[in-house]
Amino acid sequence: MDLNASLIISNILNPPVLFFFLGMTAVFVRSDLEIPAPVPKLLSLYLLFAIGFKGGVELIKSGITQEVVLTLLAAISMACIVPIYTFFILKLKLDNYDAAAIAATYGSISAVTFITASAFLTELGIDFDGYMVAALALMESPAIIVGLILVNLFTTDGKRDFSWSEVLQEAFLNSSVFLLVGSLLIGVLTGEHGWQVMEPFAQGMFYGVLTFFLLDMGLVAARRIKDLQKTGIFLIAFAILIPIFNAGIGLLIARFIGMPQGNALLFAVLCASASYIAVPAAMRMTVPEANPSLYVSTALAVTFPFNIIVGIPLYLYGIELLWR
Repeated sequence: MDLNASLIISNILNPPVLFFFLGMTAVFVRSDLEIPAPVPKLLSLYLLFAIGFKGGVELIKSGITQEVVLTLLAAISMACIVPIYTFFILKLKLDNYDAAAIAATYGSISAVTFITASAFLTELGIDFDGYMVAALALMESPAIIVGLILVNLFTTDGKRDFSWSEVLQEAFLNSSVFLLVGSLLIGVLTGEHGWQVMEPFAQGMFYGVLTFFLLDMGLVAARRIKDLQKTGIFLIAFAILIPIFNAGIGLLIARFIGMPQGNALLFAVLCASASYIAVPAAMRMTVPEANPSLYVSTALAVTFPFNIIVGIPLYLYGIELLWR
């Protein structure tokens, strides 16, 4: 337990996490601190570009090995399986629409949680491979498709009227997926030469941008806490316990595959995180019957802060036990 506590304290004392707390505090004390609306979008696009480009460069260095293929297959499998069992858990208390929307949210991933975990590993001096960004990209969309299949299978009001072409476009061509995959491919194509050219921008500014983005995330998360009054204790408990459960499955898979510890942590974080950007946008369009305050507030106001404050060091502690 002492080791676990020290990891949590080390994580909390990272500047990006402290600025997340600062953003939450600003809302609680009713400060007028506010980030202008276009800025967070620009910051998120930069973070996706930087992590994707660096991941592509690292992927071309490592090549397509058996370890890479197994990791990517495991990532896709988890993105498809998590929405299924979480859907049936959520159906105990919610209707089919809300259960499917929340299940899709937790089957997908949070890129910012992944980036925060990467920064945590860098701070501790633990190596990880750039191809984990490919796993990040592949886990974004499948959960949306599975969530919509679940809605179609379990609703009893007849065939739902929506366009699968629009669904697929939203799932695979939304801005975050498109930029992440595009940056990854450009990193692969340009390799080390491209990295030498882009490093001052892609690496030098990275932690400053991440810190400022988490300041905004703290503001948004604190404002969303009010929505939790509508969710009840069931969803709050779900938003904490399911990430731990999903991370545990991810760690067992990572141990079986033989991932190094840094990769295993990132894989566990991907399994444990929940989307609060891409999936909510898709669900608003395709499942308007679902209540956005349920799937957005649980992912952003509970799971996101839990993962970046407690979850990341907790999952690393689990890795140290399993890999010992």
